[in-house]
Amino acid sequence: MALKIEKVAVLGTGVMGGQIAAHLSNAGIPSYAFDMTQEIAEKGIAATTNLSPNPYYNPKSVELITPCNYTDHLDKIAEVDWVIEVIAERLDWKHDLYQKIIPKLKPSAIFTSNTSGLQVSDLVQGMPDEIQRRFFITHFFNPPRYMKLVELVPGVQSDPAIMKSMAGFLEDILGKGVVYAKDTPNFVANRIGVYGMMLTLRLAQEKRLNVTEVDGLTGTLIGHPKSATFRTADVVGLDTLAFVSNTAFEKCLNDEERDLFKVPPYLLKMIQNKWLGQKTKQGFYQKVDKKTIFALNLETMAYEPQPKRKFDAVRVAKSEMMLPGKLKALVSIDDVAGNFLWQLTSGILRYAANRIPEAADDIVNIDNAMRWGFGWELGPFETWDALGVKATVKRMKSEGQKIPTWVQEMLGAGID
Repeated sequence: MALKIEKVAVLGTGVMGGQIAAHLSNAGIPSYAFDMTQEIAEKGIAATTNLSPNPYYNPKSVELITPCNYTDHLDKIAEVDWVIEVIAERLDWKHDLYQKIIPKLKPSAIFTSNTSGLQVSDLVQGMPDEIQRRFFITHFFNPPRYMKLVELVPGVQSDPAIMKSMAGFLEDILGKGVVYAKDTPNFVANRIGVYGMMLTLRLAQEKRLNVTEVDGLTGTLIGHPKSATFRTADVVGLDTLAFVSNTAFEKCLNDEERDLFKVPPYLLKMIQNKWLGQKTKQGFYQKVDKKTIFALNLETMAYEPQPKRKFDAVRVAKSEMMLPGKLKALVSIDDVAGNFLWQLTSGILRYAANRIPEAADDIVNIDNAMRWGFGWELGPFETWDALGVKATVKRMKSEGQKIPTWVQEMLGAGID
């Protein structure tokens, strides 16, 4: 039987909470949008009408959102079918809020968190068993109207039938793509995506590639968004990137690439200088005037024009019509660009393979996470197939790269 959600409570009216309420309204679902005070709640929802890109299909949909506060309107929680918590990533704040909300929940209500970095096992501490049965993580990607991915993360006691019903609602009513993730730090998309970004940062320094060159190599050329790496970091916020990376470093103690998640000194310096990206008007890029944008020199830490070099790998790749052909050409040419992209791609492929079954059960969930959450045209395993698993593994072995056990077993069984 399809899950029937007729009204929702969104806890938190910041940028993400407001946009989730907006997207619910796009589907014709009314919501109560809660915050600490009525003024904060009203301002938070009002702010959604000025966001770009627009979170609403129809501007009048905002009328389906009712701003509320925890002091005067807590009893309204009893009216809703789903409560989604979208407050700051402070476990103590979440626990305090849960204590207020749980007594008001109706017996059939589903309770979820939109956390991107905390684990279910921590969130449910002190939570009654009956509530834990209908509690799990629903991690929307930003902006929720436009990003397809929602990661569903169960706790030990989460009811699989309830989660399956929620997945159907997210897909059929909200138009989302659902990925089933494990209760591990950063889940699937951010774990692999931020690994790729941190590996890019390290390789850029090793290969002495500038910011502009790296973004030219890691964007649409390889089937990734045009914002590529450094521009994406600026949009996300360098403080956010560092937080997610540090979460993996601090919590993934057995990760074979743990040291890569340690935030590099120059990025720490940028954060200290408040060069956080788009929100502070300078990060890896700085807009000088309407027509001029400078990029950060990673060695001198000064903003300057950074002309792109021409690489043989790029020239050859551009002669290919389809992405698989482009990728094969790019990683096969022995120049600085080709070597950079081979080391980046082979690193991501091996890292993604090692996340099974730790972060996800199968390659489909991982590929979907990266396509829907990071905008990759091909997921890691689709990329591996395009390059040729047998040939690339042979090259990896010749270079001393460690091949994930299950990939070796697959090839040993004659599957390539």
